[in-house]
Amino acid sequence: MHKVWIEAALNGPWSRALQPGIPDTIETIIAEGIACAKAGAAIIHTHAYDGSGPQSFDWQVYARIIEGIRARVDVPVYPSIPGLDARGNIADPKTRFVHIEALAERGLLEFAVIDPGSVNFTLTATTAEAKPAETYLNPETHIRHGLGVAKRHGIHPAFAIYEPGFIRAGAALARASGVKTPIYRFMFSQQFAFCFPPKPYGLAALVTLAQEEAAGAPWMVSGLGVDITPLVGETVARGGHIRVGLEDALLGSTATNLRLVEDAVKMVRAHGGEPATVAEVRQALANG
Repeated sequence: MHKVWIEAALNGPWSRALQPGIPDTIETIIAEGIACAKAGAAIIHTHAYDGSGPQSFDWQVYARIIEGIRARVDVPVYPSIPGLDARGNIADPKTRFVHIEALAERGLLEFAVIDPGSVNFTLTATTAEAKPAETYLNPETHIRHGLGVAKRHGIHPAFAIYEPGFIRAGAALARASGVKTPIYRFMFSQQFAFCFPPKPYGLAALVTLAQEEAAGAPWMVSGLGVDITPLVGETVARGGHIRVGLEDALLGSTATNLRLVEDAVKMVRAHGGEPATVAEVRQALANG
C-alpha cells in the first residue's frame, strides 16, 4: 500500500482580506498546526505572523511557532521566504535566507523553501484595467545561495514547480550543489494563470518530466488558488503525495485547515493509499 505524505499549508501570504480563515497569530498557527498533525498531516508549512499584521520573517517568531507545534507533536515544520517588499524590491540572497540559516543552526528545520525559478501571478480572470500582477522573483544567485544553506545544514529543498521548466532547472542546480534530495511540489491553479489547471494531462506531463530529470525524487500535488481533489486518485496511483491547506485553497474558501486535512486523509484511503506517518516520511527521505 502506497504511503502518501500529507502536507498542511496553514496560511500563506494572503491576509484575511483574501483568505478569511487563515491563522494569523502565533497562538492560532500553533494550535492549527498541532490539530492538522494529529489529524494526519506529516509535514506542516506555515508563514509567520505575530499578530494580525503583515507576515514576519523574524527567525525568533518562526522558532516560537515551530517549537510550539513540536512541543506537542513531533512533526517537521518549515517556513516560507520573502518575495518582493512593498516597494517591489527583492532582498539580497543572504538576507533573504537569514532566517532559514538561523533556524537550521538551531536544529529546527528538515526542509527549506528554495524555488527554482520566477513567475508572474497573473489572474485567470484579469482585465485590461487590472493592476499588473506581482512577480515572484528567484534569480539563480538566490537559488544557489539557498541550496548552499540547505547543503551546509543537511536539509531538503522544497521546490515549488510553478512552471514545467522549474523541474529541469531545479534538478540541474540540485545536482550541481550536491544537496539532499529535493521535494518537487507541482503548483496547479484555477485562479492564477501559471502551470496547469488541476487536470490529469497536466499531472501526467509533470510526473513524466520529473521522472526523466529527477528519477526517484518525491513529488506532491499542490498549488495556489486551487482545489486539487480531482487529482488525488491519480496522484495516489502514480506514487505521489499531496498538500492541502488554506494557503493553497481557492481564495475566499470557507473550509478550515483541519477539515482539509481530514478530507485528504479520507480521499487517500478511498483511493487505496494510506497517510504516511512522520517516521515513514523521514525514513523515505533517509533512504532516498
